[in-house]
Amino acid sequence: MARTLDGAAPWMKVGLELFTAEGPRVVSGLKDLGYKVFLDLKFFDIPNTVQGAVRSAVRLGADMVNIHALGGERMARAAMQGCAEGARPGREPLVLAVTMLTSMAAGDLPVDNAGDPSEMALDLAVKAKQYGLNGVVCSGLEVERIKGACGPGFVCLTPGIRPADAGADDQRRVVTPGRAVRSGSDFLVVGRPVTRAVSPREAALAIIGEMEQA
Repeated sequence: MARTLDGAAPWMKVGLELFTAEGPRVVSGLKDLGYKVFLDLKFFDIPNTVQGAVRSAVRLGADMVNIHALGGERMARAAMQGCAEGARPGREPLVLAVTMLTSMAAGDLPVDNAGDPSEMALDLAVKAKQYGLNGVVCSGLEVERIKGACGPGFVCLTPGIRPADAGADDQRRVVTPGRAVRSGSDFLVVGRPVTRAVSPREAALAIIGEMEQA
């Protein structure tokens, strides 16, 4: 897939399924192909463990990593410390906080009297900003309010991207590529609409075209 999309997309995401199957070598392989790599492992553990995990991810060559915002301030600051320890001079990988998964809608949270996921995402984003993180992972439905609260330089990475003619699959809070860009998203994560397409390269280029038009 990476070779098929060479020249079409500048980034590749390595998630839990791929990393568990192939390990660190897949990150190294993608870097050798010239890609920037988003290592999407959503670290959520005690501060010391997360610090070490982020440090190792950055030393491996990841250009972007993420943690769970629910880990709180000490975990977030430990992640930033780990990033600083692992980064080479002049290279500043991004550390983002996952707010609410885009597969979750109202009623999915296993907590009594839980609020609306979009409201919780906004609250977690504001806290992530206070903790010193570079940005958040959030739905395109939440980007405008998060940018308004945290400033335009606060990075918003948006999964749950679905072209208008695509199904939502197991995602809930989805938006089109164009809407995400118009809302202010800095990065879009697109998986199945590309990887399951008859021509993944054409699908990726169509999505990038929609982004550029927006």
